[in-house]
Amino acid sequence: EALSARQSATARNFAAVKIQPPRYIVVEGPIGVGKTSLAKRLAAEFNAEMLLEAPDENPFLARFYDHPQHAALATQLCFLMQRTRQIEALRQGNILNPVRVADFMLEKDYLFAQLTLDAREIELYQQIYAYVTINAPTPDLVVYLQAPVDILLERIRKRGRDYEQNIDPAYLERVNEAYANFLCNYAGAPLLIVNAAEIDLVANDGDFRALLQQVCTVRQGRHFFNLLSLAV
Repeated sequence: EALSARQSATARNFAAVKIQPPRYIVVEGPIGVGKTSLAKRLAAEFNAEMLLEAPDENPFLARFYDHPQHAALATQLCFLMQRTRQIEALRQGNILNPVRVADFMLEKDYLFAQLTLDAREIELYQQIYAYVTINAPTPDLVVYLQAPVDILLERIRKRGRDYEQNIDPAYLERVNEAYANFLCNYAGAPLLIVNAAEIDLVANDGDFRALLQQVCTVRQGRHFFNLLSLAV
């Protein structure tokens, strides 16, 4: 009841004060944490242009999950090309669009490359990455969603992508740790770190509205969002 009251108050406060959101919002986090779902809801709220990852369009991804060593480089380069094309479209897009929302930041590509590629592949990847990521725009806000591996695995199971159902929990643990190490030390943009383990930012309007107020007010530095602590 205390949490519900706090959420209702947050929603009323947000409605009473019209706050301009950041112009370029990036939602990030490990596989299965809910970044695409949140990005879509934020984009709908702000009538924003969206940049979304398209894993189903990567023909190497299913092969990677079955045989990581054989398909890692092809998978990584395919994602890199896909994301840089989207970023370039963003740079050349409608400058009058007040808000853009993405479910990836380009730097995450190198994070995954370090997890999956061997030394020679990394050397090749770095050369290509440096060439294609020139002048990538900097987010005005990064929303980093965190959750433990058991919750990620459950959410992956529920969304039902065939090629993800046999994902190695140990690999997912490494991904989670890599995100934590990278984003908890990230200083390239304002950062909102969200405990996404016990909240539903899609189906629960109170959870979403509470986060939305934070998204619209964070302008610099590092901030933490945990609804459970707000309820105390």
